[in-house]
Amino acid sequence: MKRALILLSIALPAAAGIWYLTRPDPISIPLIRIEAGPVEVIAANSRAGTIRACDRSRLSMPLGGRVEALYVDEGDRVKPDQVLLRLHDDEQQARVAQADANLKAARLERKRACELAEFNRRELKRSQSLAERNLVSAEQLDRLANDASLSAISCEQAGVAIEQAEAQLALYTAQLDKMQLRAPFAGIVAEINGEPGEYTTPSPPGVATPPAVDLIDDTCLYVRAPIDEVEAAQLMPGQQARITLDAFRGDRFSGTLKRIAPFVSELEKQARTVDVDVYFDPIPQNTRLLVGYSADVEVIIERHADVLRIPTEALLEGNAVLRFNPDNATLERVTVDTGPANWSWTAITAGLSAGDLILTRLDIDGAVDGAAVTPQSTPAP
Repeated sequence: MKRALILLSIALPAAAGIWYLTRPDPISIPLIRIEAGPVEVIAANSRAGTIRACDRSRLSMPLGGRVEALYVDEGDRVKPDQVLLRLHDDEQQARVAQADANLKAARLERKRACELAEFNRRELKRSQSLAERNLVSAEQLDRLANDASLSAISCEQAGVAIEQAEAQLALYTAQLDKMQLRAPFAGIVAEINGEPGEYTTPSPPGVATPPAVDLIDDTCLYVRAPIDEVEAAQLMPGQQARITLDAFRGDRFSGTLKRIAPFVSELEKQARTVDVDVYFDPIPQNTRLLVGYSADVEVIIERHADVLRIPTEALLEGNAVLRFNPDNATLERVTVDTGPANWSWTAITAGLSAGDLILTRLDIDGAVDGAAVTPQSTPAP
């Protein structure tokens, strides 16, 4: 027994020495110190959205014909009702001129007929006074009354003829106006299809043809983007949003959710989405935004200003984190209760305290529960 105790007293220190000499070195890992900060609940697009203009018209001519004149170039800014393009319209102009002449003739005829009617009315009135003194025969009085009645009808008929001439002039003027393409709103000319001398034809029903002029109002822009149907249930018009563009990486633009589509899109059966429209608010003045840019949106559903938070990437499966224990310089797995979250930050309601150090990089070999570690740095998140 005494021999065994002697051997054990020799073996234990030896084993301890071997373990100490062969133990793994502490892993040097980066840690962060958790503190309070803002956490937002957001809904983001599931696929890239697109910048659109509030007003965009792909304008085509209602009638076919040869392009006589093109008054704008691509990139020009135009005013409302400005003429952009005109077809060959000699025939329509001749019809307008003819209708205008007919209207003038009808007005002269009315003047002649109505003046004659007024003369016959006065003549009849004088003859009636003479007839009371038997100075005019009944036969002559009847003839004068008939002339006065017929001339009054002619005057009225001349008035109707003027209305017909005015209607004809309006018709030919409208036909002439159809030979011109006008801007329905102020904007910028994005595209022109056609040159002077070429023939243009209106689009047949159900057949899409290139527009004569593509006009865009770039003073009002918005992003249309698809949001997952689950997140869309939390959206309401008026919520604030952020917009990011691939063309301007690092920049964020403020926006407002204005429209939520009244139906679910089934582009992919397993990924159903709802289209939303987020308007730039305001439109950036120092950034040239182009219709068609790809864009991403984040609609802010909730804002929590000052809550204990950790980077979402630090969460392990089962709502746990690896916290640094300064007493033994090891990592320990701690289960936490979480609150509002997004892919950047997760609020912590229980399990951690402000000032705790946690591991965020979960891809470090050996950085597991119980591992001895050496903190590299402890910056605040």
